[in-house]
Amino acid sequence: MAGHSAFKNIMHKKGRADALRARAFSKLGRELTVAAKLGMPDPDFNPRLRAAIQAARAANMPKDNIERAIKKGSGGGEDANYEEVRYEGFGPGGVAIIVEALTDNRNRTAGDIRTTFGKHGGTMGAANSVSHQFERVGEVFYPAGAATGDQMFEAALDAGAGDVVSDESGHAVYCAPDDLGRVRDALEKRFGAPERAKLAWRPQVTIPLGEDAARTLLRLLGALEENDDVQTVAANYEIADDLMARLMG
Repeated sequence: MAGHSAFKNIMHKKGRADALRARAFSKLGRELTVAAKLGMPDPDFNPRLRAAIQAARAANMPKDNIERAIKKGSGGGEDANYEEVRYEGFGPGGVAIIVEALTDNRNRTAGDIRTTFGKHGGTMGAANSVSHQFERVGEVFYPAGAATGDQMFEAALDAGAGDVVSDESGHAVYCAPDDLGRVRDALEKRFGAPERAKLAWRPQVTIPLGEDAARTLLRLLGALEENDDVQTVAANYEIADDLMARLMG
């Protein structure tokens, strides 16, 4: 029985990992399709597509999947008609949340997002209800092993970036949205392709959370990210490292 139970646990974990991988590939595929549709199918002349390809490769998305998604967008078929939408709302503790999605059915996605907020202690707000609490920035991210903090700071400064945050997880370089392509290209020449380069929402002020609010918020954020239409989720929370380790453990 113990062996059988262990096998079932392994298969359950494998099944969950496969599901997460499939969901990630689906989201990446949508971004590749939309990027190819809105610009040229050549990444050398389409910065958004180039960033999407880099993200797909970083996630080990098969080359055939990447090419298929790009072809779908450049061909302009009906199944390439995704629309970019943004939802804003509040989570536990008054945390501001921005959800960006690519959808072929606005009504379905809006209903799903509203329901998710409600089920996990949050409320969906009106357009622009929380975006003023964030700064729209370009973000270029490298893993910690790509450079030292000083090396990344110096290179980012030379490239025209506005800020660099380095910690054990890696180096996040921030710049004005219009400078993203130039900053990314300059850093790529020195450190190779980044793990990601994209437009992002950076909180101007963060809200510290206690254990109960943090636990509920993480469930809400996780449920939002599980939605197939959702591409990114940004929130202005702050959770102490020891508490985060306990909640994730």
